[in-house]
Amino acid sequence: MYKPRILFRARQVAAVLAAVSLTGCSANCTTPSFRSGPPPGSGALSCAQNAKVGVGVPLGTASTFAVLAASTVTNSGLTVVTGDLGLSPGLSVVGFPPGVVNGGTIHAGDPVAAQAQLDLTKAYNNAAGRVNPIAIPADIGSKVIGPGVYRAPVSLQITGNVTLDGKNDPNSVFIFQVSSTLTTAVNSTVTLINQASACNIFWQVGSSATLNTGSSFDGIILAQASISLGTGAVVNGSVLARTGAVTLLTNTVTNAGP
Repeated sequence: MYKPRILFRARQVAAVLAAVSLTGCSANCTTPSFRSGPPPGSGALSCAQNAKVGVGVPLGTASTFAVLAASTVTNSGLTVVTGDLGLSPGLSVVGFPPGVVNGGTIHAGDPVAAQAQLDLTKAYNNAAGRVNPIAIPADIGSKVIGPGVYRAPVSLQITGNVTLDGKNDPNSVFIFQVSSTLTTAVNSTVTLINQASACNIFWQVGSSATLNTGSSFDGIILAQASISLGTGAVVNGSVLARTGAVTLLTNTVTNAGP
């Protein structure tokens, strides 16, 4: 079930009105819908069900984790994690407290975290293997993007606001394939409209992801290496790192599934 964004930014509404279409499209361009599940109007599936019918990315046991890393999880400040926090094969979870975990458990080097890492690898490969992606520019700030599979040229940047439009389909899915790094600018935002749901948004990152100070971000990051959150960054979704660390700094990370 979708959990509402913890922080609401009034400027996001204005950004939606001002956003423009994807590069290479005319003013009336719409992106193709990516789905193979029930037709629109037949009712919303959970994100876990969406994955089972081949539309979403199946996370397996990793779906309950808001934070998952391989080497270390390090926090400074009053971070709030809602959902499980896990680490495998590493053992070092630092900064909890003062950070807190609500509605979940800290799994440091235990079998639960180990299985979640295995399932994360499957999810990463699933997202990376989606075919016929739509090309997007290196910076998608100011864009309005519909459901689909997208591929960045190398790295991907979000400057300002990007709007993800679910086209009034509660089962709509967004998959972003990024071969290198994902970076959000200071105070950047991801805005969801028309029934787009954070648990159906997947950012497959071939290297590391950095969400800079004050970023407001939606979706599930599947990173090959590490994930770093700047001061006050808010994530409605999950930060899942396959081989590296997750670094937190007075953040709010809320698991958006299942």
